[in-house]
Amino acid sequence: MELSKNFEPGAIETKWNEHWKAKQYFNSTPDERPAFTVVIPPPNVTGVLHMGHTLNETVQDILVRKARMSGFNACWVPGSDHASIATEAKVVQMLKEKNIDKNTLSRQEFLEYAFQWKDKYGGIIYNQIERLGCSVDWNRVTFTMDEDYYKAVIKVFIDLYKKGLIYRGARMINWDPVAKTALSDEEVEYKDIQGKLYYVKYAVADANDQPTEEYIVIATQRPETIMGDTAVCVNPTDERYLPFKGRKIIVPIVNRAVPLIFDEYVDKEFGTGALKVTPAHDINDYNLGLKHQLPIVDTLNEDGTISAAAEHFVGLERFEARKQVVNFLRENGSLIKEEEYSTRVGNSQRTNAVVEPRISTQWFVKMKDLAEPALKEVTEGRIKIHPGDKFLATYKYWLENVKDWCISRQLWWGQQIPAWYDADGKFVVAATEADAKALFATEHGFTPDNLKQDEDVLDTWFSSWLWPTEVFKGISNPGNPEVKYYYPTSVLVTGQDIIFFWVARMIMAGMEYEHQKPFSDVYFTGMVRDKQGRKMSKSLGNSPDLLELIDNYGADAVRFGIMISSPAGNDLLFDASSCDQGKFFNNKFWNALKLVKMLEGRQTSEEGYQNEGAFAIAWFNSRLAEAKDQVEKLYKEFRLSEALKVLYSLIWDDFCSWYLEFIKPGFEQPIHTATYQQTVSFFEELMQLLHPFMPFITEEVYHLLQPQQDDLCVKQFTFTTQADNTILQQGELLKESITAIRDARTKASLKPKETVTLNIQTDTVADFKAFETILAKLVNAKEVVYVSQLVPECINVVLHKNTFYIATENVIDTAPQKEQLQKDLAYYEGFLASVEKKLSNEKFVQNAKPEIVAVEQKKKADAEEKIKAITESLAALG
Repeated sequence: MELSKNFEPGAIETKWNEHWKAKQYFNSTPDERPAFTVVIPPPNVTGVLHMGHTLNETVQDILVRKARMSGFNACWVPGSDHASIATEAKVVQMLKEKNIDKNTLSRQEFLEYAFQWKDKYGGIIYNQIERLGCSVDWNRVTFTMDEDYYKAVIKVFIDLYKKGLIYRGARMINWDPVAKTALSDEEVEYKDIQGKLYYVKYAVADANDQPTEEYIVIATQRPETIMGDTAVCVNPTDERYLPFKGRKIIVPIVNRAVPLIFDEYVDKEFGTGALKVTPAHDINDYNLGLKHQLPIVDTLNEDGTISAAAEHFVGLERFEARKQVVNFLRENGSLIKEEEYSTRVGNSQRTNAVVEPRISTQWFVKMKDLAEPALKEVTEGRIKIHPGDKFLATYKYWLENVKDWCISRQLWWGQQIPAWYDADGKFVVAATEADAKALFATEHGFTPDNLKQDEDVLDTWFSSWLWPTEVFKGISNPGNPEVKYYYPTSVLVTGQDIIFFWVARMIMAGMEYEHQKPFSDVYFTGMVRDKQGRKMSKSLGNSPDLLELIDNYGADAVRFGIMISSPAGNDLLFDASSCDQGKFFNNKFWNALKLVKMLEGRQTSEEGYQNEGAFAIAWFNSRLAEAKDQVEKLYKEFRLSEALKVLYSLIWDDFCSWYLEFIKPGFEQPIHTATYQQTVSFFEELMQLLHPFMPFITEEVYHLLQPQQDDLCVKQFTFTTQADNTILQQGELLKESITAIRDARTKASLKPKETVTLNIQTDTVADFKAFETILAKLVNAKEVVYVSQLVPECINVVLHKNTFYIATENVIDTAPQKEQLQKDLAYYEGFLASVEKKLSNEKFVQNAKPEIVAVEQKKKADAEEKIKAITESLAALG
């Protein structure tokens, strides 16, 4: 068949995806082989794969394909997450576009719309995963709202509640006023901003709670919460405020008389040393309020507007209210000054809204007892984190300082909390209403006529922390054969930004319900940034569309592009030029394939040709063995980017640029059949090594090389050969000799077709004899002669301790050579002087390690040899 000029990925990718699926290569069932299990970090069902996902999925596929080709029963489970906050927001927006208000729908009606949305958009992600070449088991697709998964989440909630690890209570929580739901601490991202401090007069009250001329100045960042103040607090040692002890303070705007309280919490050196206490809107104020038994006035509605309890500015959006409050204070003389102030503001990770502290009755998980075994699994080395030096300390710090987890969300999309309430607010926790009624009879002594289920749903992470277990039905069907075979999973590949949300919690759930770790290794990928170092995001418009990249470059080139610039755990700067590099790489060995196919019809078994490829074969065999060892070691260390670089150099440089040149016969000359067959065998091995990284082109090339009885994606690796260091060193000498002689020919303006006599002055004739035929062919030498002294009127080339004298029939202009040799001589003389200076330093020689001194002495000897050779060459040139 005639091969295209360049590799054309489109149809080839479709062909192999369909073939692999038809053969069911990626479907896994338990058998006698060891399992290699990976669970995909479930992307949001509403989203598309961004470049972070692309990196993550590519890393997983590399590991899974490598394991499958190494004798493991590889099982890679795909799936998606229902993403309660994000998905509900999308569905609400979709309903608005249809002029439907969520509040006019029943819960069931809303969920029907949500599932329609999921069915419409959920498949987009799976299509992208397939287009990228991911070898997942499509029979195992899991969704966190699947019926069994839903039941498993409810089962775990009930179990933890019975164990006393889940409780319900009013606490200060993080509130997202856009999504109108509670958030856990980990769902809040803090940003440094430039804000303002407003200095406000608070009048001191008289005996009748009326304002006097005396006042205390309070600095606040949030004047819109003044209407919720229920005290003013100062340090008990602050003499400025001791005269006001026992007096009340008048809150501006609302003219509320509140107590002046004294507490060491207040730093008298910060600001004015006086603090307005607003228990409903600040966690520290809330704690002060509990301690001093202060009333709570909640001045904000759930959507972030000012509530009726504030009495003023009711209904205004909170930041608009801030402007109005400041104007009011300024106009009535209560605002003394404003000043710029650097502060940190918490934003919702899901909606980017500024988070409000809010007192709310929520459901919480007690984390301390769950965290302890999860901490030990990592710190005692049973779970290894890669790169450990970067993330181990972070993991340890978080679990040692863990807080209770707020798991209830004020949404409809998600697993509805299994708590059932009677008309008086009494409740029980049960899976069904029937179970709840029976439990009421047991716990409360009566069976209510009507029960109402808690309106809230569970935090999405409360479902995804069961992922490694429940994808194998480990919760819904404990101890089943599949969970016994596939659990614990082998490696988790995920982003460093969810180390707390997901990784730590999965370990907790695994230890609690399977009584063992959920995975053995955690590989943290870095953050994908653009070439300017910015985090990729839709708002910046700097995140490329994955399918467009695949359409433009091919999946293999995209995978190459993101992996070649992806050191483990470190952020990477991604640019489409990396995909160009992948595309060029594809075309490099596609053209190598065309050369090999061209040689296929030029084979001979005649004896005169059989030894021509012997050295090349021996050298590349050792080079291949050396690279295999390097790659295997890098796999074990999860240094996949470095492994790809080893293969890139092996294929581009050693095989395509050198080996094929070594064995390529002259114009219209035949190639020995044994050399050709070995070349095909080498090419097949290279494709096998590269296959986990670039699956489509490698499978295609493998089948085009010769008729195959198997497919590359399931072909098992074999590592039998050992590298021969002597041959490897000879190979390096050959490459350096060819490069140096070709360079000298070019500088001397010798035409490529002009033959030369190559005279070699060397102490290691045997090395040159080993590859003499190849050297002569590639530098166009009609004869190779070994000499013991300089040869006059030649092009002189010095390489290490070897000198080449290139003789031609024509007169040679030696001026360029002399100029270059004189430059080289000056360099080595300067280098020798610096080494001699170091060795003449007694302190250095006495204090340095013997091996360091030996290195310097070798440098000196090598430089002296080089200077001698250059001097002789200059003498020969006159």
